Amino acid sequence: MMMPRITAFYAALSALLIVILAIRVTLQRRATRIGIGDNGDHALAKRVRAHANSVEFIPIALILLLVCELLAIAPLWLHVFGIAIVLGRILHAWGLNASSGVTIGRSGGYVLTVLAIIVMALVMLWQSVLWWITAL
Repeated sequence: MMMPRITAFYAALSALLIVILAIRVTLQRRATRIGIGDNGDHALAKRVRAHANSVEFIPIALILLLVCELLAIAPLWLHVFGIAIVLGRILHAWGLNASSGVTIGRSGGYVLTVLAIIVMALVMLWQSVLWWITAL
């Protein structure tokens, strides 16, 4: 049985990113003594959103990456998808930290992540259709 080593690598990087973003939220909460919500603290609000956005996107992206790996998609493509996911989330967090407005980091990170998700979903749909056709 094939072990999903490529997905494991990008899942580990993603987990570390989520933890780093969570630590940044905790540090800002301690500095401002804000336990719940953001109490109008703009820096805390940006850190909370950077963390939450990663938590919102990373799980589905990693599930899709895992399924692609289990479907034996070429390792090169798995790495392209994995890099896009991790780099996209890093860029997004960096861009959001720089400004709550539109930034190259936020936009680029969003596009990389969503593009990886869309392409992986389409690859899996294509693989499923091919399987159904050959199974008939």
